[in-house]
Amino acid sequence: MQLLSKYWKEKPLAVIMLAAILLRLAATVFARGFGMHDDHFIIVEPAHSWAIGQDYDNWLPWSAENKGPSGHSFFYIGFMYLVFHLLEQLSIHSPQIQMLIVRLIHGAFSLITVYLGYRIALKLSDLKAARLTGLLLAAYWFMPWLSVRNLVEVVCIPFMVLGTWFLVSGSPGWKWRALAAGFMFGLAFAVRYQLMVYIGGVWLVLLLEKKWKENLQFALGLILSIALTQGLIDLLIWKTPFAELKQYVLYNIHHRYEYIVGPWYNYLVFLLVFLIPPVSIFIFTGFFRNWKKQMILVLPVLLFLIFHSVFPNKQERFILPLVPFLLIAGVTGWHALTGTSGFLQKHRQLVRACWIFFWIINLALLPVVTTMYSKKARVESMTYLSRYPGIDFVLFDDTFRHEILIPPSYYYGEKLNVYSISGTHPCDSLQIQLEEYGKAKYPRFVLLFQDKEINERVEKIKALLPNIEYETRIDPGLVDRILYWLNPVNANQTIIIYRNKDFFPDKITP
Repeated sequence: MQLLSKYWKEKPLAVIMLAAILLRLAATVFARGFGMHDDHFIIVEPAHSWAIGQDYDNWLPWSAENKGPSGHSFFYIGFMYLVFHLLEQLSIHSPQIQMLIVRLIHGAFSLITVYLGYRIALKLSDLKAARLTGLLLAAYWFMPWLSVRNLVEVVCIPFMVLGTWFLVSGSPGWKWRALAAGFMFGLAFAVRYQLMVYIGGVWLVLLLEKKWKENLQFALGLILSIALTQGLIDLLIWKTPFAELKQYVLYNIHHRYEYIVGPWYNYLVFLLVFLIPPVSIFIFTGFFRNWKKQMILVLPVLLFLIFHSVFPNKQERFILPLVPFLLIAGVTGWHALTGTSGFLQKHRQLVRACWIFFWIINLALLPVVTTMYSKKARVESMTYLSRYPGIDFVLFDDTFRHEILIPPSYYYGEKLNVYSISGTHPCDSLQIQLEEYGKAKYPRFVLLFQDKEINERVEKIKALLPNIEYETRIDPGLVDRILYWLNPVNANQTIIIYRNKDFFPDKITP
């Protein structure tokens, strides 16, 4: 501890980076699975399918069933395709090993946020504020786990931090900093289209500060980056520049009320809880403390937050890109406030107690979340089935939900055709389907979600598939079980697998 304390005083950035590396390595090894629908089914599944000569969900224009641009940028998913293609060429075919390497790449990329977040805070404030900022970026309870995910809302952040650093670094020997900043923000936009609101805030700050040369450079860099990553790529694929961007805007306008709709204060409440009160209140207070000096952070974050607060469709992951910048501005502003506020100086023990409470909660959550195997039951059920060749057809019984879940077929090795039993698709409908398609297309396996009323459900299925036999049970991880208990919308149920002996008479053991 004495040695650590010595290094913390003498080389704080080295300690912060070491902590960030170790935590992200832990997440790389243990945080298997996927976090949400989009980080797997919109990124991993299609990118890998292209790498093995298929086309998941008919994305590509040369697919017979393709209906045109889907509103998803090909920039990041194209990078993932190259990663999977390289791994396949190196004969690394195991999904779990592939995803271990993918998590390692993303974790390494996220270190940019930690390193430059510290440098930006040091530039805007002093060493004490920079140390705390860097430590939070490295070891906030959610940071390591999110850093290794394929979420576009997280992957875009290092590009944003790079762009911000180029603007605030003030290096006199580099005349094209703003051009590079614009290019980096353009790459961030190519990953996550909604960042245009944030980027517009950065451009507005340069305009308000009358930095005409930097403003022009920034605009040129941004236009060049977007032209290459969106205009050119879409021109090559769709024969029309910006085809995906146009479809994305139209889709979100037309479907803005079809997803989770929340009140305008939804994100404020979320951030206050997510960042752990009362320290989250400190961060928000500090965020506004030096708003003129830190306008390059404050105004874009505010515009981004206001836009998402007004827009009907609200999902917590949408505002993840602003979190590092909220932390940088909030911590540096709070640090300045504690040095000038008579009230805070008078109540230093209370403030210290709040920070002690924060670190106790944060350090309790950190190892649990960092090593969380998310969606374990769904992933492991596909991994389990992968020992059986040529399954083709499976049946999902998710009776107590309105719609069935999409199987993460990547972990099986190829796309599966799914029959379903759900709240809107009862067993009677299944019987009609089976009669129409014939026995050659009967399900080879039955996956029952939840063990609620399991015997009654199995008997109903046996009336249609009499030769099914119990195979195994796959339980979700601890955190998955807690999340499902808190809110059943989190589809983290136990999965019970039955084998159809008409196709696989004997159980295959590993």
